[in-house]
Amino acid sequence: MSGPLVLRVLASAGRVAERAAELVRSVLRAGDLGIVIKENVNDLQTKADRLAQQSICTSLALKFPKLTIIGEEDLPPGEVDAQMVEHGFMEEILGHKCPAEYENVKEEELVVWVDPLDGTKEYTEGLLDNVTVLIGIAYKGKAIAGVINQPFFNYQAGEGATMGRTVWGLLGLGAFGYVPASVPAGKRVITTTRSHSNPVVSACVDAMEPTDVLRVGGAGNKVLLLIEGKASAYVFASLGCKKWDTCAPEAILHAVGGKLTDMHGNSFEYHKEVKHMNSAGVLAALTDYEYYAARVPPTTKAALKP
Repeated sequence: MSGPLVLRVLASAGRVAERAAELVRSVLRAGDLGIVIKENVNDLQTKADRLAQQSICTSLALKFPKLTIIGEEDLPPGEVDAQMVEHGFMEEILGHKCPAEYENVKEEELVVWVDPLDGTKEYTEGLLDNVTVLIGIAYKGKAIAGVINQPFFNYQAGEGATMGRTVWGLLGLGAFGYVPASVPAGKRVITTTRSHSNPVVSACVDAMEPTDVLRVGGAGNKVLLLIEGKASAYVFASLGCKKWDTCAPEAILHAVGGKLTDMHGNSFEYHKEVKHMNSAGVLAALTDYEYYAARVPPTTKAALKP
């Protein structure tokens, strides 16, 4: 297939994410989630995490063997069922013109960050609208493109409704697959973690003087709340979030003019050698980012070192 590499990788990632979403739904339908505990009681892995990552990483590596692909799950090497490999592309993406700065990017210059199932805890608890599949693409250490697939989008709409959607974006091009909106005037809605709260998190959220607080799972889900006008800022003053959580959401948010950083205002780096943990938390907003950055308490910054 011809055309700029970045668009081809992104178009492949879009279709691969859709295939992973099918696997995530099929595991839930089967009823055996295959849950194991990884590092602690809040860090779960399911059969859906494992199958989705195998599908994503194998599918991308077969098409683009020189990519660096970093997935969340530490899985042993092994053969992947041929039925799990996705060879297609999202034609919608291929129809766009690539921004000039990415026209000549080479495979070996890209790093792909994969969270096969963002919001695993929520997945096991039936909070399905929190669940996303994330594939982020980085170039020169910067998140430039990404895919957020919501496997269970519209799942409560009833029989016959189409379930699932793919939101994607590329810097210099924009983001697609969602309905943009703004938080109503006079509202300041903060979205934050539902499973990693502590006094530092609470103090930081309170410092933003919210009118409402949405405690939900998943970095991908929180950024979708921002771009769809359901939340004003994403405030996560804690450890726990990693590069595969933020790469795709950051690229999409930045593609529509928003901003995502750590609690000190530092940009994230996505080089293949970078540490995986976002140890200084996450702060993001579609608009008025500077307002929220100015209100981060000194105690929060002291507690979260870059």
